[in-house]
Amino acid sequence: MTTQLEFESTEAERTVADLLPIDAPLADCEEVLRSVPIWFHTFALNRAAGIYTPGLARDHRYRIPFLPADFRGLRVLDVGTCDGFYAFLAEARGADRVLAVDSEQYRHMVKERFGVDVAGGQAFRTIGELLGSRVEYRRADALELAGSRERFDFVFCCGMLHRVENPLGMLHVLRGLLNPGGRILLETYGAGDDGARTPAIRVLAPGEANAGDDVHYWGFSAPAVTRLARCASLRETGDTEERVIDGHPRIIATLRAM
Repeated sequence: MTTQLEFESTEAERTVADLLPIDAPLADCEEVLRSVPIWFHTFALNRAAGIYTPGLARDHRYRIPFLPADFRGLRVLDVGTCDGFYAFLAEARGADRVLAVDSEQYRHMVKERFGVDVAGGQAFRTIGELLGSRVEYRRADALELAGSRERFDFVFCCGMLHRVENPLGMLHVLRGLLNPGGRILLETYGAGDDGARTPAIRVLAPGEANAGDDVHYWGFSAPAVTRLARCASLRETGDTEERVIDGHPRIIATLRAM
């Protein structure tokens, strides 16, 4: 079994976590850290005391410029929410309504990689209680949202398109959930040098991206993201970036309805 110490947050993770300061009492911080065995997101539990959750996700600083400074009046959907950092951030920045959805697929990955059993939504609920949050958490595959009458102004689709068997189908579903003028923040795994400048989708072998992770299927080139978006009646807004983060290729882009 792994320990939290192995995943201690660095300055990079804390920079992002500080966007959502919780500043909970020390006793509450200690209880939170004891109660959750594995964290994906780094949360600033108490900045003055230097207490942060030891999140597995590495260095999301490249996402910061893509995040609206003001969510007031917006209805927000966070698909693949995991611990819910971005859902809670949208709420803190004034969103009228936030729905956070996760299939809890990560439970199997955590068991395979680290030998740890986690309860679905445990970290999400723990942070939600600290914040007194009204964000709705729903255990569901995002594809199950197809046909929903609810519409959203901003959709987070971060770190999960490469984990769905039907990525184009996913984009079609999200496109159908947008209000007029709405947008999707898409962040996904890149194809790296294998994709070059062609519209390529790399098929990853089980465990290739992360040891013990058998549900990480795809790596997308930037041109492939462009074409998939167009197939789903979405267009890029011109802010697409390719990055290498902790040795892994990433692509991030804002998509709007055509």
